[in-house]
Amino acid sequence: MRKQLVDLLKTKGITDEAVLNAINTIPRHYFLDSAFDKIAYEDRAFPIDADQTISQPYTVAYQTQLLEVKRNEKILEIGTGSVYQSTVLAEMGARVFTIERQKKLYDNQKHYFFKSKYLNIKFFYGDGFEGLPTFAPFDKIIITAAAPFIPPKLVAQLKVGGNMVIPLDDTALGFQRMLRITKQADGNLLEEAFENFSFVPMLGGKSR
Repeated sequence: MRKQLVDLLKTKGITDEAVLNAINTIPRHYFLDSAFDKIAYEDRAFPIDADQTISQPYTVAYQTQLLEVKRNEKILEIGTGSVYQSTVLAEMGARVFTIERQKKLYDNQKHYFFKSKYLNIKFFYGDGFEGLPTFAPFDKIIITAAAPFIPPKLVAQLKVGGNMVIPLDDTALGFQRMLRITKQADGNLLEEAFENFSFVPMLGGKSR
């Protein structure tokens, strides 16, 4: 089923072999309720706790491909959710720092099945808009929720030359445009716009 999923992602334009290999390696059904086992490898989102979702594999692959991940890069992820996106990044050799604002989802991470395998993932409970200044700067930043604006504190925590992949909300049209932002030496941001997606909203603060 994983091979079929990878073949489908190829037809949709995913060409990064490292991304495809990671998705082929990771058993997605471990990240879902057992009720979804038989359909876990379909290319669609599923509900998880705290009224959140695990993104469809195409979305995960798309964002990861835009991020252009290299081994040993330090990547900040906003929105841990099911830990599936974090695991894809970790499988590709990145050092992942991931923030979750939903306490229930953060607590669920204590039972993360692959914790002993992916020691390169560090989990944090906090406000994604604030980032992790103590651990900055980051080579890359990935946001897995619909951001109402480009968070300035996250831009400040991005290395010069680093990329941020962010679904930016267009409230008038009701979807998000995927952007890749590159931080330049003079402090300006180079923005590239890609496809439209639909994400749960990125919220500030911490939820108990």
